[in-house]
Amino acid sequence: MSGRMWLVGVAWLALASTGHAELTKLEILRREPFAEGMDFGKIGSYVKLTGIAHYALDPAHPRNRVIVDLEHAPRNATGKVEYSADVVILMPSDPRRGNGAILYDVNNRGNRPALGIFNQPPNGAPGELGDGKLMWAGYTVVWSGWDGELLPGNGRLLLKPPIAQQDGQPIRGVVRYETMTDRPAESAPLNYRENHGAYPPTERGERQAVLTVRERETDPRQPIPREQWSLVRGEIPAVQGAVAGTLPPIRLKVQGGLQPGKIYEVIYEGQGPIVQGVGFAAIRDLVSFLRHDRSKANPLAVAGQPTIQRALAFGVSQSGRVLRHFLYRGFNADLAGRPVFEGMMIHVSGGGLGSFNHRFAQPTRSSGQHLEHRFYCDAFPFTYGPSELDGRTDSILGMLTANDPKCVPKIFHTSSAAEYWHRAGSLVHTDPAGTKDAAIPENVRIYTFGGTQHGPAAYPPKRAEIADHPANPANFRPFLRALLVALDDWVQNQIEPPASIYPRIDKQTLVPIEKVAFPKVPGVRFPTVLHTPKRLDFGPDFATRGIITHEPPRELGQFRTLVPQCDASGNDLGCLLLPEVAVPVATYTGWNLRSKAGGGDGELLALTGSYIPFAKTALERQRSGDSRPSLAERYPSFADYSKRLGLVCRELVKARWLNADDAEQLEEQAKRYRSWFEP
Repeated sequence: MSGRMWLVGVAWLALASTGHAELTKLEILRREPFAEGMDFGKIGSYVKLTGIAHYALDPAHPRNRVIVDLEHAPRNATGKVEYSADVVILMPSDPRRGNGAILYDVNNRGNRPALGIFNQPPNGAPGELGDGKLMWAGYTVVWSGWDGELLPGNGRLLLKPPIAQQDGQPIRGVVRYETMTDRPAESAPLNYRENHGAYPPTERGERQAVLTVRERETDPRQPIPREQWSLVRGEIPAVQGAVAGTLPPIRLKVQGGLQPGKIYEVIYEGQGPIVQGVGFAAIRDLVSFLRHDRSKANPLAVAGQPTIQRALAFGVSQSGRVLRHFLYRGFNADLAGRPVFEGMMIHVSGGGLGSFNHRFAQPTRSSGQHLEHRFYCDAFPFTYGPSELDGRTDSILGMLTANDPKCVPKIFHTSSAAEYWHRAGSLVHTDPAGTKDAAIPENVRIYTFGGTQHGPAAYPPKRAEIADHPANPANFRPFLRALLVALDDWVQNQIEPPASIYPRIDKQTLVPIEKVAFPKVPGVRFPTVLHTPKRLDFGPDFATRGIITHEPPRELGQFRTLVPQCDASGNDLGCLLLPEVAVPVATYTGWNLRSKAGGGDGELLALTGSYIPFAKTALERQRSGDSRPSLAERYPSFADYSKRLGLVCRELVKARWLNADDAEQLEEQAKRYRSWFEP
């Protein structure tokens, strides 16, 4: 088909009625071959569709009422609230040849992680295609915008949400931001991360804004005089053919510059809160449309028949928290009461929810030990099954279980070791007080990858100037590639996946930080700090209306977080271990510390682990005072090391933790340590 004919077909799709009340139009802007039209065997070639989904929500629909401020959004002539979102679909050219499954990849700050994980074998094949694992398996991969504070550019997927208004004017309210730099800087993004907009202050807010600075969270806030700093507003970048940004970029500029590692907190009256909760509805209604709509407007329907029988969702870090919150507020039931996703893989989310559905929401916000404090993130409930706090029983799956039990999906919750140190990961499977293990529902598996960090570092790892140690290179992606197969088998064929593996209180593999028996290693400071979420009071209207009136929120107490116990080598116990961690040449941790160069000396370096090699010989370790057995004391030769690692690989394949081809590559990859065993 010629390019001209493609354009005609695209225009027809854009104009067609979808027959879905909430998704009013799927506008396809581009259709192009993927991987230069490569043939993937029985699946055939793939195409990439890029477009915009247009929505109109009914504020009165019972399933939309949980969206904060939807009633304050502008309405069209039919009383609906309109908004739009970017969409990208990677699909077989003939959708009937696919495997019948959508893999919906929740974008992380506009970026698309799934291809870089599931298409990436251990040898790190370049590009989005990698070894094409998802394509050979026949998945249709879908992305869409859900985050309303992102700025256009670099292919980021955007949501264009409505702005909450009252009496025809943007709503006003208190707004708080924290930001920081790792090096001296003249200015920094008010929203901490680049490529994110911020709520503009009102005229009064600009005059009366307050800026404070402190070295650590627990330090007193030191005011900076108003005449010594400013908020510099930029323009929203223009990107042709994409959803326009909603919030402008704003930078904090301080006379004399911002000092590294220090926490700068700004509080002011802002205006124009986005109705961020429509981001959940955007995911729900797009996936439901692609699964069920029979019209020609649906690119996945052929001759009036949908080609999708099931949908899986994947979320990493922030986008994993999106999925947890999506479940918590009941969005996994579409407007007809059907499941949106039958399976979910929620990866490195920690224990949190997110700033995804309240007034003046800041979706990019996380929660950590050194930065990003007292935002709505690590909040009760944490567990998938029921738990209790102050006489209130709740759970991530509570609303769905009560109202739409057939819409409760099968869930894999996967964590690196870093989530226990930086992201309250233990609260996913303990009570809020950290005194006992929680019951895990039958539809949930929890897998902790011991000795890994939030995102694997490249090998050979480097030590950043602001860090005590090189980052942790242990690569958990092969586990995720195998687990996707297991999740789909569970959903499609009811084949039970491997049992949960995570550190537990009753087995003494999950302990308070002061109980960790870390070995004596020269030059290594063991952490004295841990991310411990606070119990917060955001004001009397937050629980019922999603309106924050206390900034910063008032502290009511704190939850208790625990970390994995370690062995004599400093490696995690009670966890699922990669071959390189199970047969180690180093200590692999989920923590690293900030050095003096980056400010906040001794605080946790966010989401980063450490890689601390063993001494080569007993004499070398004895001279340095290292209590960990040396390489020579562990393995008589490289051949012995390689043989042991190979045995572990084969055991993991047998237990369905690794794909056989990935296991072969991991064995080959271990040869990089051969020189370590030479005299």
